[in-house]
Amino acid sequence: MNAPENLLTDDHLRAQVKLLGTLLGQVLLQFAGEDVFDAVETLRRGFAELHQQEDQQRRTELMAMIDAMPAAKVELVVRAFAGYFKLVNVAEESFAHRNRRRMLSHGMRLWEGSFDRTLADLKAQDMPVATLQEMVNRLHYAPVFTAHPTEARRRAVMEGMRRIFLICDELYNPALGVNDRRELEAQLAAEIQVGWRTDELRSAKLEVRDEVRNGLYYVRESLFEAVPKAYSFFEKALRKHYGVNVDGTATVRVPSFIRFGSWIGGDRDGNPFVTADVTEWTVHKQMQAALEEYRSRVLELRQTLTHSSDWCTPSDLFLERLSEYEAEFGEQVFRGTAVQIYSREPYRRMAAMMLARLDANLSYIHQCLADVPSFTPHLAYENAAAFLADLYLVRDSLISHGDRIVAMQDLQALIRLVESFGFHLLQLDIRQESTVHTRTVAALLQQIDPDFDYLAANETERLQRLAAWIGHIDPIEVDDGMLDDEAREALAVFRRMVKLQAEVGDEVFGTYVISMTHSASHVMEVMLLARLVGLCGHNGRDWFCRIQVAPLFETVDDLQRSETILDQLLSNKVYRALVTANGNHQEVMLGYSDSCKDGGILASNWNLYQAQLSIIALTQRYGVECRLFHGRGGTVGRGGGPTHEAILSQPPGTVNGEIKFTEQGEMLYYKYSNPETANYEIGMGVTGLLKASTTALAQIDVRYPQEYLDGMSRIAADGEKSYRALIGMPGFIDYFYETTPVTEIGLLNMGSRPSHRKKADRSLGSIRAIPWVFGWAQSRHTLPAWYGIGTALKDFIGSAPAGLDQLRIMYREWPFFRGLLSNVQMALTKADMEISEEYARLCDHPDTMAIYRAIADEFALTVEWVKQVAQIETLLEDNPTLALSLSRRRPYIDPINHIQVRLLKRYRSESVWESEQDSWLTPLMRSINAIASGMRNTG
Repeated sequence: MNAPENLLTDDHLRAQVKLLGTLLGQVLLQFAGEDVFDAVETLRRGFAELHQQEDQQRRTELMAMIDAMPAAKVELVVRAFAGYFKLVNVAEESFAHRNRRRMLSHGMRLWEGSFDRTLADLKAQDMPVATLQEMVNRLHYAPVFTAHPTEARRRAVMEGMRRIFLICDELYNPALGVNDRRELEAQLAAEIQVGWRTDELRSAKLEVRDEVRNGLYYVRESLFEAVPKAYSFFEKALRKHYGVNVDGTATVRVPSFIRFGSWIGGDRDGNPFVTADVTEWTVHKQMQAALEEYRSRVLELRQTLTHSSDWCTPSDLFLERLSEYEAEFGEQVFRGTAVQIYSREPYRRMAAMMLARLDANLSYIHQCLADVPSFTPHLAYENAAAFLADLYLVRDSLISHGDRIVAMQDLQALIRLVESFGFHLLQLDIRQESTVHTRTVAALLQQIDPDFDYLAANETERLQRLAAWIGHIDPIEVDDGMLDDEAREALAVFRRMVKLQAEVGDEVFGTYVISMTHSASHVMEVMLLARLVGLCGHNGRDWFCRIQVAPLFETVDDLQRSETILDQLLSNKVYRALVTANGNHQEVMLGYSDSCKDGGILASNWNLYQAQLSIIALTQRYGVECRLFHGRGGTVGRGGGPTHEAILSQPPGTVNGEIKFTEQGEMLYYKYSNPETANYEIGMGVTGLLKASTTALAQIDVRYPQEYLDGMSRIAADGEKSYRALIGMPGFIDYFYETTPVTEIGLLNMGSRPSHRKKADRSLGSIRAIPWVFGWAQSRHTLPAWYGIGTALKDFIGSAPAGLDQLRIMYREWPFFRGLLSNVQMALTKADMEISEEYARLCDHPDTMAIYRAIADEFALTVEWVKQVAQIETLLEDNPTLALSLSRRRPYIDPINHIQVRLLKRYRSESVWESEQDSWLTPLMRSINAIASGMRNTG
């Protein structure tokens, strides 16, 4: 193995950042002018110096410079800083990719979380082939794309950044000559110039269909390439460490277990624009993207599988299928010409048949999308399984005459795609808020059970009556004309699910998620609505169920009630029968965002931890397979953090080979915009799942000492008390609204979902969790991710002589506690109390400075005690790569924060003309985008 010096160092990254910065500077000089260029440089250098050593006079000069800038100049300065962040993000991503590639090419020990290293570790632990095969057979890895108000990138900008990524990758090829390098630098300069000429702000607010198209961008540009490669790397590591069979196949077979899902076009909670029509359009749009990709790949197979029947003999099964197709479809497909050209090339004739069939499927989808009366052509594949059957025939036939190496290239990649994505592409989850179902069921029962007052009934009465109607065998007729718009639309969604399942297959939908699940009846209400349209029920002989329903426990109180609610459900004979009919599988979703907003980071994390243990224990008692669905966000305050570590920090025994989690907001861009990075992220997630499942599937009982659990309970209680004291302070909600740009965020054309549940309702319950975290991040408080931890750690340490030693042991030995404090360090590093104080001065409430002082004091306390427990001198000491990344951005983020404070003050001022206020709005919106880009995970 070669020495570590083969790896690139931070000096290489700095050189690349410097080149990109220089090229951006040249663009600024040419198109923004020397005045703007000088302002950017003065602010960058000035705040970098202040970060090293405070100089009040210098700070005053810089502030005066910002105050003196007219709106047009401010806009250009902010755009320059935002452009720098985008380039730094690309440089860091490209650098990380090149280092991983160097590890591979130089035969070095690979990174923690790589397939190679994970399989080597399992082999070193003497895990037998049979046990590993059982584990791999159980794997189910399901990231779920969601659209949220913090995601604002335009596809044109993302495509430009992709081109820059590719040029950067090529530019640092050591085999390049001087002239080649100059040519690439010229291309890079041109792309940066185009980026400056491209407006990063949207001219109109995103609609749901735009969000669907954005989600599909990541699939088309990245996942179609990354997913087959992830399987390939997994298989390669298995062959290396666990050997091969005589036919060259790995001793451990890898089924296709990756299933990407989506909420985009299905999540109607608080979003009135997600209708049944939009959901149907979304399904068809996803099908179109899948079919077009498969068509393109089959076309390539037609060009490459040029085997002649003179030189190989395909299998009898293949020739039989080809003969059937030619008899049935030959005249339509070949029209008397191509059959002559491919007369001795059976695989090319088969590929032509498959192309024609896929074209027929696409024709049907185009009719659906055009909203014209549609019919399924005779040629079309009935479903993805029928298409897969043809692909398997081709593969097996190639293998039968010694062409395994050919079959395992592009053909196998296509097979992996179809096994993973089907014709539906992304499994669409449906989400709706519980009270919508309650009102809808109440209205329906007024028709079919008029003597029962559902809204006045208690929980026991509701459950009994719902179970009776769900189990009702005879048809139940309802009159839509007697329903209000909300109830009609709620029922229409279920009817559309029936229609789309018939068209595409049951796999088109993932889970029906019920947000704000407070009781067992909230789940049974959904089952009744499903029963009314024929998705579940009793047919007179057997129970059937073609809908997977997941309660979402979001608040601290709901997390604490989750076990009781599930116990009520699984002890209900009707519900238990439906679960059995649906594969004996229950999904439960856990909400990170609202529980953190509700009770603070410690209470949220600890209640989530305990809820997972109790839910898994309960479902095991009932003999039900349970998959936990983690509603993680991009930030620590919303359950964010590196996926590999996050999975490993889950409670022992709660993963069991399956995990489903949301991929939210801007994290889609950072993880999936480039296939090289997407492949890495998928691999890190899968190996985290594999490692986290090892103990459970190998039946190893992992228990952490009771003093860890007791200690965490005390810390969580103290942290929640501290957090609730803060949000209960007089004027706190006013402080949030006035010291953050949360109101102005609603003006950005970012997402289709409103940022508030109720307009003009200034309350904690009104603000959604995403803009809550986003606002605090913009103003550099980042408090949802850390507030209360300092007080909790200090009190615990002070209450026992060995308190600090116990916490240090917990940090070293307990992945959950270590993961929590490691993620908190990132949030603390991104915070800046001096800048936060500037934002605080925007608030006129008399208690403003008392609130700010409470936050600043807790911040200092948290930094102190986190460092003590982790035994580090500086935050992120054990993650130097992240520390360098954040320090590299700081001289650019700080000036924009100072600019944003001035912009907020001017835009909100009532002492100037409305036209002058409006002149500050565009630079203000650009500052929001710039800070989000600089801090990377803000929502």
